[in-house]
Amino acid sequence: MTTLGIIPARFASSRLPGKPLADIHGKPMIQWVYERAKPALQHLVVATDDQRIFDVVESFGGDCILTSTGHLNGSSRCREALDVWSDQRQLQPDVIINIQGDEPMLKHEAISDLIQIFAREEVEMATLASAATPRNIQSGSDVFLTTDINGKAMYFSRNVIPFQRDEPLENWPNTFPYLRHIGMYGFRPKALRTFAKLPESSLEVAEKLEQLRWLENGFALHVAITRHESGISVDTTSDLEEVRRIILEATKS
Repeated sequence: MTTLGIIPARFASSRLPGKPLADIHGKPMIQWVYERAKPALQHLVVATDDQRIFDVVESFGGDCILTSTGHLNGSSRCREALDVWSDQRQLQPDVIINIQGDEPMLKHEAISDLIQIFAREEVEMATLASAATPRNIQSGSDVFLTTDINGKAMYFSRNVIPFQRDEPLENWPNTFPYLRHIGMYGFRPKALRTFAKLPESSLEVAEKLEQLRWLENGFALHVAITRHESGISVDTTSDLEEVRRIILEATKS
């Protein structure tokens, strides 16, 4: 199975502009993500619309593709990067993994868990989830999902789902196996191209979760469960400082 990892990275983040280049103990964040993802993949590339990010990735020996500035989401940018990469290499990967560029504590084992589900021929698109903790359920900042008995996603929400009518919130973790979504996606090439062409759906607009577009159009989204958490996603300056602190502590231990 030929695997290609694509890390979409744009400079113009609304809450933390230039975050792929944010310094974390002497290395830009995009380099942390790239180096941590690489062991799980045969091929890996950063897809960016910014020359500064392109130059930095090239400087540390990474593979990078310049894409259009007009993409509205990471999946669309991945689709363009796939087409460019395939034309350049004259190679079509079997599976593409869309990797978030703002998770510098990413664990390559999580990518491997996602890749493994594609051993089943019927899987066209898949994503990752982990067992939700009581802290996740109380936090109000995570995305949750439900699956059917075959491991296919039924729904994703920024609310904790399912809602337990007859139980107080503090009891929910003890009475149902809640799942927390991890924003990493795997695609067959045809599925990625199909997904990127689909228009926004009503559920996607309501929840601000693009994976709902796939479900609302009647496609199956398989879910791989992982024990390998990626840690904090960097969206704000405080997130960045927390990641710096955690990584520094880890180097001391």
